[in-house]
Amino acid sequence: MPERNVNPVRALVILVVLMMSLYHLGCGPAGEAPVPAVSAPAEDPAELESSDDEPRGLRVATPQASPGYVFFNPLLSYMTYLVDVDGRVMHTWEADYESGGGAYLLDNGHLLRGGQEPDPPVFSGGGQAGRIQEFTWDGELVWEFVFSNKDHLLHHDIAILPNGNVLAIAWEAKTARESVDAGRQPELTPEAGLWPDMIVEFDPQPPDGARVVWEWHMWDHTIQDTDSKLVRYGNPAEHPELIDINGDRDMPQISTAELARLRALGYVPPETAPKDLQSDFMHTNAIAYNADLDQIVISVLRYNEIWIIDHSTTTTEAARHTGGRWDRGGDLLYRWGNPRTYGRGETADQRLFGQHDVRWVPEGMPGSGRLTLFNNRISGPDGDYSAVVEFAPSMDETGRYELPDSEPFGPQELTWSYTAPDRVSFHSFFISGAHRLPNGHTFITSGAQGRFFEVAPEGDIVWEYWTPYSGTIAGSRVVDRSPYGVFRATKISPDHPALADRNLRPLEPQPPPVLPPDSGLDQ
Repeated sequence: MPERNVNPVRALVILVVLMMSLYHLGCGPAGEAPVPAVSAPAEDPAELESSDDEPRGLRVATPQASPGYVFFNPLLSYMTYLVDVDGRVMHTWEADYESGGGAYLLDNGHLLRGGQEPDPPVFSGGGQAGRIQEFTWDGELVWEFVFSNKDHLLHHDIAILPNGNVLAIAWEAKTARESVDAGRQPELTPEAGLWPDMIVEFDPQPPDGARVVWEWHMWDHTIQDTDSKLVRYGNPAEHPELIDINGDRDMPQISTAELARLRALGYVPPETAPKDLQSDFMHTNAIAYNADLDQIVISVLRYNEIWIIDHSTTTTEAARHTGGRWDRGGDLLYRWGNPRTYGRGETADQRLFGQHDVRWVPEGMPGSGRLTLFNNRISGPDGDYSAVVEFAPSMDETGRYELPDSEPFGPQELTWSYTAPDRVSFHSFFISGAHRLPNGHTFITSGAQGRFFEVAPEGDIVWEYWTPYSGTIAGSRVVDRSPYGVFRATKISPDHPALADRNLRPLEPQPPPVLPPDSGLDQ
């Protein structure tokens, strides 16, 4: 077993988290996904089965771990931390808005992050943001753009293009009447209507502006087989490039206890009611860009799929079915994870369950061109568990995604997958992520626990860290589950351009552990 290094500051944190009640949030659908996996070397399951009574700080450090630094922003914190492989804090940034999802370290050393807009009109859902903030290395706010009104709201994630533009996910509002007229089944339509997703490309205009230079709207690419008298009537199985407006199959449901925990984490606003979440029928939670292909991939949680679209289109072409490099306009080029959503599969064919953080493996890294993602909510005989998967989309010699006449998009088999040896000890019911490292290892964020670890291709854990930093954002909230939640952590190499000419040394003194809000103990 890899060597464990225990940080003495954990004692105080352990005292707090041992007082917290344990609660299991069962979100996954029935049936275990047919996922071939590499499991880590066996460890004591009891050691990892709980998230909140775990020792915090550096847990595993081996010579096989890749060098570098990890940066992350706890959900309950205004702080973003940069730590080294010894678990020492090297740098911090402080914002004045709660985390709105993804955070990225730019080549110039700036931090780009999503922030939660207070009290946005109309929208009140999980992962909401509303603003984008850019800070210099020294913490100066140099760009802050708000995209929040009664018509749209940013949420979850952003992606940075090579030219410095920013791709962002946003909800847009459709009334119940508009939704039913578009073929949405009335029983699946809440009184507040629907929030279909859009993708917007911004050209930043500091200090507080941005120019919209490209858009894609899910609403332009729907199909429905509910009513032949309504628009876009057709058979989804004959048009997998289109999105069945009823493809999510049922209206989102959440228990009072589950919602209370998401409110406590700041993942949804404090006033959010169960009915507020029913409009978010897609819940797109990740976006990534491939410059070589000029394509965008998104993770659509409620459809349990990932979708790829063409970015080479104009905005006008993106609203149509022709145009762009592949002459498909804004229609889907590829989709994978749940062929039942387009009538080419059954429940047993579903491969993704509440997934997050889809992205391409970058050029030059082992597995380049393949896709990786965090598969959150797989149901097994012993309980729910998570997996990190890697797969290669089926493509022909021209680079076009292959689709059989009547079968779903491939592949049928994964290239690689990671699960824990006992499955259930590695499970994050929400958020989380994974990305490939230059040495072929994979860096994983089990977000609900605030656990970050690096695994070798064979499944060995070569580095592991559980953040001791929760946050000070509390108000009237009570946190009793996942108080250390992190949307996503990222590991960067020592030669990352952002670190050039930086005299990185551990902060003195080191920031003390930050206990969860309302813990009853002094922080």
